Amino acid sequence: MNLSETLASLVLASTHGGEANIKVPDLGSVSFLGVKGSSLLLVGILVSLAGLALGLGISSKIKKMPVHRSMLDISELIYETAKTYLVTQGKFLAVLWAFIAVIIVAYFGFLTNEGHGLGFGRVLIVLVFSMIGILGSSAVAWFGIRVNTYANSRTAFAALEGKPFATYAIPLMAGMSIGTMLISTELIIMLFILLFVPGELGGACFIGFAIGESLGASALRIAGGIFTKIADIGSDLMKIVFKIKEDDARNPGVIADCTGDNAGDSVGPSADGFETYGVTGVALIAFIVLAVTDPAHQVQLLVWVFAMRIMMVIASVFSYFVNEAIAKARFGDATHMDFEQPLTALVWLTSIVSVALTFVVSRLLIPDLGDGSLWWKLSIIISMGTLAGAIIPEVIKVFTSVSSGHVREVVTASKEGGASLNVLAGLTAGNFSAFWMGVVILALMGVGYGVSTQGLSGIMVAPEVFAFGLIAFGFLGMGPVTIAVDSYGPVTDNAQSVYELSLIENVPNVKAEVKKDFGFEPNFEKAKEYLEENDGAGNTFKATAKPVLIGTAVVGATTMIFSIVMVLTGGLTDASQVRKISILFPPFLLGLMMGGAVIYWFTGASTQAVSTGAYRAVEFIKKNMRLEGVEKASVEDSKKVVAICTQYAQKGMINIFIAVFFGTLAFAFLNEFFFIGYLIGIALFGLYQALFMANAGGAWDNAKKVVETELKAKGTDLHAATVVGDTVGDPFKDTSSVAMNPIIKFTTLFGLLAVELALQLGSGVRWGLFAAFFVVMLVFVYRSFYGMRIEALKEGA
Repeated sequence: MNLSETLASLVLASTHGGEANIKVPDLGSVSFLGVKGSSLLLVGILVSLAGLALGLGISSKIKKMPVHRSMLDISELIYETAKTYLVTQGKFLAVLWAFIAVIIVAYFGFLTNEGHGLGFGRVLIVLVFSMIGILGSSAVAWFGIRVNTYANSRTAFAALEGKPFATYAIPLMAGMSIGTMLISTELIIMLFILLFVPGELGGACFIGFAIGESLGASALRIAGGIFTKIADIGSDLMKIVFKIKEDDARNPGVIADCTGDNAGDSVGPSADGFETYGVTGVALIAFIVLAVTDPAHQVQLLVWVFAMRIMMVIASVFSYFVNEAIAKARFGDATHMDFEQPLTALVWLTSIVSVALTFVVSRLLIPDLGDGSLWWKLSIIISMGTLAGAIIPEVIKVFTSVSSGHVREVVTASKEGGASLNVLAGLTAGNFSAFWMGVVILALMGVGYGVSTQGLSGIMVAPEVFAFGLIAFGFLGMGPVTIAVDSYGPVTDNAQSVYELSLIENVPNVKAEVKKDFGFEPNFEKAKEYLEENDGAGNTFKATAKPVLIGTAVVGATTMIFSIVMVLTGGLTDASQVRKISILFPPFLLGLMMGGAVIYWFTGASTQAVSTGAYRAVEFIKKNMRLEGVEKASVEDSKKVVAICTQYAQKGMINIFIAVFFGTLAFAFLNEFFFIGYLIGIALFGLYQALFMANAGGAWDNAKKVVETELKAKGTDLHAATVVGDTVGDPFKDTSSVAMNPIIKFTTLFGLLAVELALQLGSGVRWGLFAAFFVVMLVFVYRSFYGMRIEALKEGA
């Protein structure tokens, strides 16, 4: 039996239940350096536990840092409102999970295994691990807001010392705490499944876990993105309406804005990163088991993949401590520093160390894989992804950094052209960035593809697909650092707000109090300067992290789509079916077009939710703003703005999720090759739409920051123009663009079940269900626009 025939029989044997019936090989059957593979991966659990301990230790250290009570009170209020939001979203997630659970039970319980189902036990396993996936996403999201709200007040207070280093170091410590906790939690769960769950149940555990974390990330990312930008726009517009300063304590929208920084810029990315790391791993596991026929090769590749993950955690932590030592030596006693410089150095140091260790560890673990040259070929492929984690941020900074020529162009355009030319300049920056980012990703994937043709076909089918999956894996390989620089942004943003909201400058005898209790005399002017400049660095690195996550969705989707292709084509052996994956087959081409259409609907629907919610928030704030006789807005008014943000975030989320859910079912039931085209369509259209929107938003955001920090032009017409641009960019960069990542992966992953479910049914039933599902989808598409329009709402709605 040749390779393709063997693979075909393997695929056909596993399709009764699809990926849930994939059997994980015995990892103890192959030794590495004289140690069984299973024993070697036990070291990974120890490393992950150490990562958890490090994350908790850093969190505890931040909590114990000095902070004035006025700032602590504000950060605790932000935490309480953010926690309330997250609990509300948790209840909402339980409802969404019920939709998924119905499909899981129907498919795995009744329709697979020739109509006999997989049995109660296996179905229960899928359900349990889907809940573990949701709980994992929610847990790391909660940890993220807790650490960030420790760090925001401590950062604000540290700035008072008159030196910038602590203002940089504390947000990065918080980010590393979140990053190591997130990646370590993910690794422990996945290694537990690999090592302690019987191999025949591994597929069910992995598919359930991936669906759960994908659902959790989709909901938290979309709802969080809508929430944060409603609050941000509502708060920012008051600067123009009332001519008040940034984060004015009398503005009841500011607390909601701070809560949103956590709901959108902390909760969302934490859940998204957790899901991205896990789903990419599940996709690679499924590919290895399906496309590699020799069990020994399967074990070698599985152990190697997870060894790479473990190694990169170690590399990230090592690089962080080395970089901090260098940064402290350079800037510890400085009175001025470029906040972006040590962050850039950390990303590059981690990437270089990770790449070097990739080759060393690969040479030690798999020197004899294939023809003996695959260890360095696989190392090159995965390094394309690891390097992307450093190269992509550099390219993004060309369009979003405060020193970027494109950002300066936005400022210059605004001086004479006001908001109109500001918006046009930002759109231009976004379009150019999408082109260059496409070229960069294409080049990295091209190298991976070229190397994959040099001998990998000897051990697997479709090695180029495996190469793309490895590159996606490498994108987030140095996960702790990638998450850390992303989490840096919400802390710096909150720190500036905490300073203003605390009204610390108005506290009686505050200078003497700080001198007595903390041993230094506060420098208020320097503190405000550092916090504002650091916020610009935070904006930049939030912008640089987005395309890394977006890139994994698209590159990684290739690997997940391959699983569907394998099922439909009998392991690529049915030539008549393979020919249908072509633009010459009309259903496939129509699916591509439909995928693009859905991306533009999603962009509009998520922006519509922000626009309507922001309108209601602005309406409330304008009516309740008190500028005379008060120092700060009432807590009740602030909580009311938070409630408005939550309300419209959930309204927007329910419309979007149900439309995506039933659209996935509808198109999978319509035609399986239409559906493959659809998945490819949403991935490709989504990639460029997301890159364009994220980077245009980043350019607008930092153009405003340049006007505020460098030109000192707050309150001028120029500032008003950049505020308008920033409010346009808010839903671009923090709602629509970032949510495409989990939407693409959820649709692709859930699509695996949907297609296999459809294949079990007769054509008449499929057409009937398609019609029903499509109608439901259209109803919620309609609701996402016409049920959310501002003019359609009644007073008090």
